[in-house]
Amino acid sequence: MLTSVNLRDYMLTNPAKVNENVHLSEAMKSIIDNKVSGLCIVDDAGNFVGILSEMDCLNAILNATYNNIGVGKVSEYMIKDNILTASPNDDIVDIAQDMLLKKHRRRPVIEEGKLVGQVTCRQLLAAVNKFIS
Repeated sequence: MLTSVNLRDYMLTNPAKVNENVHLSEAMKSIIDNKVSGLCIVDDAGNFVGILSEMDCLNAILNATYNNIGVGKVSEYMIKDNILTASPNDDIVDIAQDMLLKKHRRRPVIEEGKLVGQVTCRQLLAAVNKFIS
């Protein structure tokens, strides 16, 4: 049975992440090794600064190949504007509804500017499964 609707109780507390200054190839390796479709991006102080999806990586590689140029740091390819985030104290039902409405697969969880977790469709399914069990 679902014992809480607090996002803190269901979020990933150590999501796959890389620093914004790493080379794109390192981020791609992290996506592959962690078997995820995207990464949270942090700065040197651990502040959340963006997201990078496998589609962003593929786009960068294809663009570099087509234009015969190299690829650079994650900061050149990550999404950094208009990213929806959540707070650990948010209601998981509200977050699930918003993610469904916006067709998002993941949402970074931020507290005082720091990345403290992430909620994905998998965590939402697990929470729902507890509720119906």
